[in-house]
Amino acid sequence: MSYADGWAALNLEMPEKVPRTEYSAEFHWELVRKVTGMAVDSNSPEEIKTKASSLFRKEWDYGFVWNILVSSGALDECRTRMGHAVYEADGADYDDRIECPFDDPEDALTFQPMEVYGHREHRKLVEDFNRDYRLRCEQVPDAVNTTGVYVTLVSGLLEIFGWDMMLMALGIDAEAFGETANRYAQWMQQYFNALADCEAPVVKVHDDIVWTSGAFVRPEWYRKYVFPNYKKYFAPLLEAGKKIIYTSDGNYTQFIDDIADCGVSGFVMEPVTDMKYIAEKYGKTHSFIGNADTRILLSGTREDIYQEVKRCMDIGKECPGFFMAVGNHIPPNTPVENALYYNEVFEKLRRR
Repeated sequence: MSYADGWAALNLEMPEKVPRTEYSAEFHWELVRKVTGMAVDSNSPEEIKTKASSLFRKEWDYGFVWNILVSSGALDECRTRMGHAVYEADGADYDDRIECPFDDPEDALTFQPMEVYGHREHRKLVEDFNRDYRLRCEQVPDAVNTTGVYVTLVSGLLEIFGWDMMLMALGIDAEAFGETANRYAQWMQQYFNALADCEAPVVKVHDDIVWTSGAFVRPEWYRKYVFPNYKKYFAPLLEAGKKIIYTSDGNYTQFIDDIADCGVSGFVMEPVTDMKYIAEKYGKTHSFIGNADTRILLSGTREDIYQEVKRCMDIGKECPGFFMAVGNHIPPNTPVENALYYNEVFEKLRRR
């Protein structure tokens, strides 16, 4: 029933049980072994890991699976490398490559994405989105699946320039960098036009537009250069009848109304974004996913975990489009017993 519950929630039809999704829990191999009984770890063959992750999602009753296709690889012709800290249990994701292709922040003010990255064939992009969506449906047939874009706008600029170069360019001439953002959006529109023509009825749009503390540039800049481009991106998606599920890390509370005005169908958020505000203002018109604090699963007591799940349920349970999730991940250093207890509390409280 997980697909039925997830689809009902996305359509604001109030399923009998609150549906859920999680991020990365299906790659917490110790937890996966405990839940599925499969002998799997980070060194297992990919087909075993895929099978175990799929079984885990089924056991934990995912009603929705967060997935995107277009990420930093689309920008490989020219992008900054910022390295990557250890997240995976075996440290395989550690990356100490730090380099920037730009010598001067002034270069960011004249950057021409279309010239650097070039034209993308529409038919090929549609085929890529369809292939990704079909693969996800094969792997997780019992949940609502998606495909989508990670480097939507701010995240794309960050991948290209890195934090230092981007912030310096904004400090030198925010308006000129805004025009760079417009040019990037014109190039990225190719992907959104293709996303509109793909098979997936639900699409994911990711853009980390803020820090944990909120906006990193004046709110007026976002309202001049980010959200107008969102409206252009989303126009073909809305015309095609797609449901748009939006994600940003950090605290984007001050921009919830702006994002809603762009036409999104649902919100994904970390605990620092005010889910209560979304529930109170958009809980009858939008879906939303969140937002238990992963730090409580990492180091909290059983009572802490219970109260955190209850907090989320108290906010979202009366809203037809609410999904439970831990924001933003259940990483592999989360104690298994805490993750299992979190799931136990969720199962106890999820029925309406």
